[in-house]
Amino acid sequence: MKQRIGVYICHCGGNISDYVDVEMVREAVAHEKGVAIAKTTVFACADSNQKEMVQDIKDNQLDAVVVASCSPKLHEVTFRAVVERAGLNKYNYVHANIREQVSWPHSDNKAGATQKAIQIVRAAIAKVRLSEAIEPLEVDTTQAVLVIGAGIAGMKAAIALSKMGVKVYLVEREHFIGGRIAQWDVLCLTNETGKELVSRLYNEIVSNKNITLYTGAQLIECKGSMGNFAVKLKLNPRYVKDICNDRASLRKAIDVCPVEVPDEFNFGITKRKAIYHNFPGEYPQAAVIDMNSCTRCGLCAKVCDKIDLDMKVEDLELNVGSILVATGFDPYTPAEGEFGYKVIDNVVTLSQFKRLLAFSEPGKLQWKGKPVKNIAYIYCVGSRQVEGENKYCSRYCCTATINTALKANEKFPELNHFHFTRGIRTYGKQEQLYHNASKSGHVFLQSYEDDPSRVERKGDKTIVRINDILTNRKELEVEADLVVLVIGMVPRSNNSVADILKLPRGRDSFFNEIHMKLRPVETVIDGITIAGTCQGPKNVVESINSALSAAIKSYSFVGKDKLMVEPVVAEVDPNLCKWCDKCTRACPFDAIFKNEQGVAHVNDTVCKGCGMCLPVCPTNAIQLKTFTDNEIESMIDVLANEL
Repeated sequence: MKQRIGVYICHCGGNISDYVDVEMVREAVAHEKGVAIAKTTVFACADSNQKEMVQDIKDNQLDAVVVASCSPKLHEVTFRAVVERAGLNKYNYVHANIREQVSWPHSDNKAGATQKAIQIVRAAIAKVRLSEAIEPLEVDTTQAVLVIGAGIAGMKAAIALSKMGVKVYLVEREHFIGGRIAQWDVLCLTNETGKELVSRLYNEIVSNKNITLYTGAQLIECKGSMGNFAVKLKLNPRYVKDICNDRASLRKAIDVCPVEVPDEFNFGITKRKAIYHNFPGEYPQAAVIDMNSCTRCGLCAKVCDKIDLDMKVEDLELNVGSILVATGFDPYTPAEGEFGYKVIDNVVTLSQFKRLLAFSEPGKLQWKGKPVKNIAYIYCVGSRQVEGENKYCSRYCCTATINTALKANEKFPELNHFHFTRGIRTYGKQEQLYHNASKSGHVFLQSYEDDPSRVERKGDKTIVRINDILTNRKELEVEADLVVLVIGMVPRSNNSVADILKLPRGRDSFFNEIHMKLRPVETVIDGITIAGTCQGPKNVVESINSALSAAIKSYSFVGKDKLMVEPVVAEVDPNLCKWCDKCTRACPFDAIFKNEQGVAHVNDTVCKGCGMCLPVCPTNAIQLKTFTDNEIESMIDVLANEL
């Protein structure tokens, strides 16, 4: 039991002290059993205070420390490092959260918040009295990284990791890489096309000996833990033996195919055959057969000897030290009737409009054989929803729409553009695009959040109406030849990776990082990082920055032969275990097995310390290090006595 404990109460620059009487907290805990010193500090995490804590530990021969401040997600690691620098074991430190748990939720009741803070600090002291020195676990590291998703973020991360000397397996579920960028024409501000960007990155990848690219590949299983993951991939064949250099026979094979389906690359506004060749912005340069649509009639195989309809699905097993997830996003799909979508024939999404512009010849823009002159853009479709789940802003939509409209003007100068917005958010240098559009004669109108624009059909005319804020709620209307719904980003609808890797999601259903500023690409699953739009809406530059950050973090997991991992894991008392198998069924990480002695045993390197096995054990044979029954019960006793 610890006899000399140091306690530090943080003001957090007013975040805590404005609502909690920190001096009263200090006085209340100063005479608790085992407390040697108790202090308040304006910023506990400041370098000056950290140095003072180190000196206090040495001068007062402290054997344990409690800091009452912000969330442990922010600074538990910080203060563990402080006590280590002073010569203590870092697990003789306990963090008490009196900001997120006290001052912020109880800002209207200072007296009550102060009493709650006293309770929480006393409970932390009770826990740290029973703390034991434990050492991190050492595991061998596989110096390879699995990157899931070969869009812009995935490709940039793979290239960055390869330059650090790491073996990279780049896995793409589709048969072509490039993600959404391959479907875009000119990118904002750079004037580089999506095709050019994807081509440049693809050439780097295929010429890099450290990168192995798998297309048509899906993650189907993952075992192990940080430093040593065992993953299994399912490789779906193209049903075309290799890159077909005989374009004539391939063209014949496509021509004779009797099956036509909507082309997802062009978001359904054109059709393709069941056997098809990739578009110029997609790689590898090879054909593929869509077996979900193919009837196996065999006509294509008769005219092209590279086609093999009997190719089989293969499984591939890999060992990696870290996994980087960059699975991207889906464009929001409006509900039928939402702003006339699928009900009025000249209502399209921004994604469809961009593809229409890409393959339309200069001259006069047409939609379904009719000339287009007036275009109405309706913003925030699927984002910032008043009624709906997508409360967030998708960030890129305003910029992408205005950039697309400006490029449309260059190709079709006679077009008139009417922007029905809820406030423009072209942030940073992108503001220049808004300025250019305004100077070019584009009309910007703005609606209230709870009074969106309306799309109606009157005879053969499509009318868009708005109660415009900028003209004091005057109702304005535009007769539109084409209505473009500016759709936002939503999480991938078919993302089995999340379930296999057990990745947490935020309230917006995107993958959740530990902390958006301090740990922006790490997940709570050690060794797994996230990058790009799988964790939330981003533009291209932001996705690339995220990818580079995730690459660096993934490298930190595999850059050395040995890795020190968290020892907060479950442990089994073999004298109490009667082997009922309940713990193995409860463990979500397959970390518990029956050993040669016939009792449960925990694989320390796989266990995540989640505690799911503890309550199901009928003999109480399992304890969680640093969260033992004695430690938790001592905290409960303190809290119960305060009530």
